Amino acid sequence: MMIKEAKKNFDRYLQDGLIKKEKNETARAMYLKNADLSLNLAEECMESALRPYLWVVVISYYSMFYIANAVLLDIGYKIGSKIVHKVTSDALMVLVKDKIKKGLLEEYQDAKEDALEIASIRSEELMTFYALELDKRSRFQYNMTESIQEQKAKTSLKRAREFLFEMRKL
Repeated sequence: MMIKEAKKNFDRYLQDGLIKKEKNETARAMYLKNADLSLNLAEECMESALRPYLWVVVISYYSMFYIANAVLLDIGYKIGSKIVHKVTSDALMVLVKDKIKKGLLEEYQDAKEDALEIASIRSEELMTFYALELDKRSRFQYNMTESIQEQKAKTSLKRAREFLFEMRKL
């Protein structure tokens, strides 16, 4: 259901010009640099005595957002300037999910009978990470206790690390 909705939205985004067929090496390099910078900054914030858990969540999400846009540019799609987070999320589902699955299958070729199931679950999980972090970023800013914020921040950082690791393979 989620992939069908994303595909429908993606087609509409193309028609409306919210996403365009375009390659831009300068922008891709900037996104990669910002992804690394954001992940490093989130890790530093997590170690800070100030406990800025909100910013760990926000910065972790943005590291994922930047690497996602770098991958989209690499395969020839540039996100416009309107509703960029939703467009990026849907474009990932349509254009990248199967690429992640394929890369994971190659890595797990020694366990051929389990590879398809593992790769499918993992690619779904990575897409879910992105969607969850998008949602959490907005919820986090308004009403959570510090202990819950710390737990959520740790999860965000872990997800961002895994997401960047897998997206770099693309």
